[in-house]
Formats: sequence, structure tokens, C-alpha cells
Amino acid sequence: MWLFAAFLLVPVIEIGLFIQVGGLIGLWPTLGLVLLTAVVGTAVMRTQGARALADLQRAMNELRDPTAPLAHGAMILFAGALLLTPGFFTDAMGLALLVPQLREALLRRLARHMQTVSFTMGASRRPAPRGDDVIEGDFIEIDPEKRPPQGPSGWTQH
Repeated sequence: MWLFAAFLLVPVIEIGLFIQVGGLIGLWPTLGLVLLTAVVGTAVMRTQGARALADLQRAMNELRDPTAPLAHGAMILFAGALLLTPGFFTDAMGLALLVPQLREALLRRLARHMQTVSFTMGASRRPAPRGDDVIEGDFIEIDPEKRPPQGPSGWTQH
């Protein structure tokens, strides 16, 4: 139900803001302002997204829980979508999501309602199957000075 309300209220808010701002500063400055916020917001989103990706890679390399960097990346992506949507309300919401402290506060609030059940990194460690496909063998290290001369092995000749 709340999603329906958002799809209904956001355009109404945007239209109202366009009318108010357009009445104050005129049509062309209003359109220029919308385009300017989209360009500036996209540039900020790009730098923040690169930082979030670096944090995610660092968490993966250090075998830490990547939940926070993933959540930050998702919020930055959502902020970008809001910034690319024409309108003052969506631009304000998108720019607000680009503030790291606000994202942290949202994560803390969301964390109260969520629980991490499981977290694994890498491939699962299953024992190798024992059966007909296992071949046991021995090996001998050959000293490089006593190695036989390299030539055709005889196996490849027809």
C-alpha cells in the first residue's frame, strides 16, 4: 500500500514544486536548475560509488562482512536513480542519500529490523570424493642437473 502511495504522491509533489519554483524564477531557469542538479548529483554519485566499490573490494579482500559496503552501494545507486528523475523533490531525496552520515543513520535504523543469518566467503570446503575417480600415486623429484635431455617423448610421434 505504501508503494502505491509513493507512486501517487511523488508526482503530485513534483508538479506542485515545478509550479511554485517556475512561478518564482521562470520556466528556463527552472529547467536549468533541474538539469544542473542532475549533472552535479551524477558527478557526486560517481565518486561516492567508486568509493563504495573500493570499500566493498577491501572488505572482500580482508574477509570481512560486506553488508555495509553493499548497502551503501545500493543506496548510492538509488540516489543516482532519484537524481536522474526530473524534479526538485526527487533531487533533494537523491542528494540527501549521498550524505554518508545519513546513509549510516539509515543503516543503523534498518539494522534493528534485520538479522544476518549466514555469511560465507569463497567456495565451500567439501572433501574430495573417494571412489573410482581417485588415482593414487608417488612422485620423485628429479635434480635439474640429472634431468634427461629434452626431446620428443615418443608418445607424440605417429
